[in-house]
Amino acid sequence: MLKTMLALPIAVAIQAAPAATLPDALARDIFKQLIEINTTDSIGSTTDAARAMQRRFLDAGFAPNDAQLLVGANPKRGNLVARLHGNGKHKPILIIGHLDVVEAARSDWTMDPFKFTEKDGYFYGRGTQDMKNSDAVAIAALLRMKKEGFVPNRDIILALTADEEGGTDNGVDWLLKNHRDLIDAEFALNPDSGGIAADAGKPVTLNVDATEKLYADYELEATDAGGHSSLPRPGNPIYILSNALVRLGGASFPFELNTVTRTWLEHMRTIEGGTRARDIQGALATPPDADAVAHLSHDPRYNSTLHTTCVATRLDGGHANNALPQRASAIVNCRILPGHSSEEVRLDLIRIFAEPKLTVRYIDPLTDKRLATGSEQKALPPPSPRKDVFDALHEVADKMWPGMPIVTNMAPGASDSIYTMAAGIPTYGFSGTAIDRDDDRMHGRDERLRVSAFDDSAAFYFRYLKALTSTN
Repeated sequence: MLKTMLALPIAVAIQAAPAATLPDALARDIFKQLIEINTTDSIGSTTDAARAMQRRFLDAGFAPNDAQLLVGANPKRGNLVARLHGNGKHKPILIIGHLDVVEAARSDWTMDPFKFTEKDGYFYGRGTQDMKNSDAVAIAALLRMKKEGFVPNRDIILALTADEEGGTDNGVDWLLKNHRDLIDAEFALNPDSGGIAADAGKPVTLNVDATEKLYADYELEATDAGGHSSLPRPGNPIYILSNALVRLGGASFPFELNTVTRTWLEHMRTIEGGTRARDIQGALATPPDADAVAHLSHDPRYNSTLHTTCVATRLDGGHANNALPQRASAIVNCRILPGHSSEEVRLDLIRIFAEPKLTVRYIDPLTDKRLATGSEQKALPPPSPRKDVFDALHEVADKMWPGMPIVTNMAPGASDSIYTMAAGIPTYGFSGTAIDRDDDRMHGRDERLRVSAFDDSAAFYFRYLKALTSTN
């Protein structure tokens, strides 16, 4: 299915340094405003952020019907749908971007995560990488087009949404079910996936996510009658749980390649050097070299591409310092390779734990309910390539970053593309944001983005949308 996409011309070396991009004051101002609106699941509000962006669209001359604030059952989980009207020559395109961010404790950071900070050539703040940077860039692009009087060859719809990072009010899913007419499109762009991989700020590849892993959470639980801590006995739930997690930490899911990840590795072999290149060659061999796969798997970036991954992310247990625990639980988060289901992986986890006293339940992502079995749904196949999407991408990227390879790959995580794809809207994941391969701080402490990378991404997205929507 991806034959045409994968046959696109690929250069293997950067041939010239791009000219410095001038700062985009509007995009930076929107970026700062978004970072300083707390949109976490616990105490934040995407409604506040959506309302602030709605005001910008209205002030720019968008009609109220073209900048709609849409809120479901939870008043704090609002979404914004903005539409720049075109000449109607083609069906609309949809851009999806989530407003919510992962939790960030002030005590964990060296600065306030919800204060936009510029320091040593970086912008710091929760959401600088994931993904308020891309939200700001897309908003600024549409506002600039409106100001310039640019009329695209199709409507451009921007949906800024809630609960991509978790929670039970996912905005893309809710909009598709309740307001499909507002976001219906011929295809969608998702800047939350893909992007530019860089080394010390130098672009290495522009990755286009052609497929992605399946997201799944599981709750592990062990229980006991408890009792006085002076009388310990076998069956302590905390011991049962901790032993199971140790086994998980030492386990690995099978090595597996698909057409997308195999092609990505073939390109990375030409970019990497030395031992890494030899290991990639070994992983691509038939049969694969087990030692080479093991060496690659020590790098989290490669490991996440070569395997389904599962990791414990939360722990809870006990009720008093002087009592035997009656319950201990953990959350294990898995990112599942295409072709496998959450129920299949739940059964794999049970085999890894090998502990009959431990219950493993699947957590429904839309209801947060604990279920005895997982879903049989598997990751959707990649969309067929669109010539207009990739022609415009090459046109703009080749000018901004001459010679940079454009490579299709598999997102190691998951995104809201799962909803648009399931709804029959082909979705392509990429952005112009460059993040150093050794400085991925998404969901982590002191999240940051190079100032120059943000300015480049703003210039890229504006030029890309104009190139994409200027053709006949």
